[in-house]
Amino acid sequence: MCSTCGCGETDGPRVSTPGHEHHYHHSHEHSHSHDHSHSHEHSHSHEHSHAHEHTHTHEHVETITLEQKVLAKNDLIAMENRHWLHAHGIVAVNLMSSPGAGKTTLLEKTIREFRAERPVAVIEGDQETLLDADRIAATGAPVVQVNTGAGCHLDASMLRSALDELQPADGTLLLIENVGNLVCPALFDLGEQLKVVIISTTEGSDKPLKYPHIFAAADLVIVNKTDLLPYVDFDVEKCSAYARSVNPDVRIIALSAWTGEGMEQWRSELNALSLETTG
Repeated sequence: MCSTCGCGETDGPRVSTPGHEHHYHHSHEHSHSHDHSHSHEHSHSHEHSHAHEHTHTHEHVETITLEQKVLAKNDLIAMENRHWLHAHGIVAVNLMSSPGAGKTTLLEKTIREFRAERPVAVIEGDQETLLDADRIAATGAPVVQVNTGAGCHLDASMLRSALDELQPADGTLLLIENVGNLVCPALFDLGEQLKVVIISTTEGSDKPLKYPHIFAAADLVIVNKTDLLPYVDFDVEKCSAYARSVNPDVRIIALSAWTGEGMEQWRSELNALSLETTG
């Protein structure tokens, strides 16, 4: 999270639609230092040892308290987001992966498959540029880009601002492309209905063991780029076993967003969410 990974910048994230850009103030609570002076008469070596130990303990406690406050504030906003989305019959899906796993290609394919049946809108999270938002806009789907600057994840406050800008229609399938990162996005609830982790066959079968927290938080894991299996050293069964070792209840789909292989299972997952919302 922010106080641990050091993400964030003074100007705050930028929420924009292609062709328009807006800045909004995004405030994280930051720690502040305290000057504690002690005038005990001790030897030089004792003074040095005492000061070092006190400062380390104080900063450690302060950092934990800050993290708890940031997450508690985020969870409150996420709950408000969830209630608003449910009231409008909007299914929100949070797509998380490392860079290059194929999130945007999967989004393009999903939009083309669903847009004849229901409204589909996208919130794009990235540190810089509108490149992915421009790709989504080319499909005809409404899209808002959130540029996080130095930030390495979306949070509930960013999603709320993006929803204000996007104004999705009731009944929309809302696809959220999180910032490419397999660490921090796992910590921040957005108010979404489904958390999806996408792993590419080009990344290695052991990703669930290297990044267990995000796989533990996932409702669904998608193994993407199965069309490359003949050319890479990737074992789908082994990757699936690793994922279930950290999350026994996780569902797993192997597909290729490029060829369309396995997309029917992905479609079924999204249709099931629609039934839950409208039923």
